[in-house]
Amino acid sequence: MKSFFQTVLKTLRLAPSGTQTDDVEQGQVALAQKNYAVALQKFKRAASQGDATAQIEVGHFFRGGLGIRPDLSKAVHWYRRAALQGHVTAQFSLGVIYNNGEGIGQDFIEAVHWYQLAALQGNANAQSNLGLMYEKGQGVLQDNAEALNWYRMAAVQGHVAAQFNMGLMHEKGEGVTQNFAEALTWYRLAAIQGHGEAQGNLGVMYAKGEGVAQDYKSAHMWFNIAAAAGNSIATKNRDAMTQNMDAQQISEAQKMARDWQAGRILPG
Repeated sequence: MKSFFQTVLKTLRLAPSGTQTDDVEQGQVALAQKNYAVALQKFKRAASQGDATAQIEVGHFFRGGLGIRPDLSKAVHWYRRAALQGHVTAQFSLGVIYNNGEGIGQDFIEAVHWYQLAALQGNANAQSNLGLMYEKGQGVLQDNAEALNWYRMAAVQGHVAAQFNMGLMHEKGEGVTQNFAEALTWYRLAAIQGHGEAQGNLGVMYAKGEGVAQDYKSAHMWFNIAAAAGNSIATKNRDAMTQNMDAQQISEAQKMARDWQAGRILPG
């Protein structure tokens, strides 16, 4: 009768020289070193054994053409294998590919399917994109209230585009009762993260006194900040605001914008 140690030694001799985890770790090291050939070899070996992390990496290789010719059909194949194991990044990636029609036929229904799976796992990008699908009625029946729900899930996680869209929907009263104060809150959250359109919209709300007391200096400040971010409409609005302001107010507004850009605390 074979001893326990003999059995173990035989098992070790039959076992592969590297585990899936080893291959993934070595692949990540090679990828960091931009040794794409080795990285892909390691990831492929682990992916073929069912490792979802490796599968998504192989998908990225074929999608981005890292050291190889891009092949979207192979990228989708590997993303799908990982997605079916519940890999949230793979699910979101498939959603984007079908949404944009990257190398395959555009399919909004398929995009919604994968976005939903990723969104239910808390992926903020998928939640925001799913909100947009509901708002536009792409792959689903148009539903502003449902769009708002998904935007909110992403927005509370700090997703800047979702915060901006929450501001828009509250400002316009789409999917929710019109509420300028709520719109202002969401615009401000997006504006603080550098969203140029949100910054410009804040300027408009301060100029009109919507959801906040009318304040030309604050309006000018936000227009100035948005203009610096490349918002051409804000540039025109800022210049128009000067017709309603004296030199001292303009100077103070400009200082407020500089303080904001320097990271100093905004006025209340």
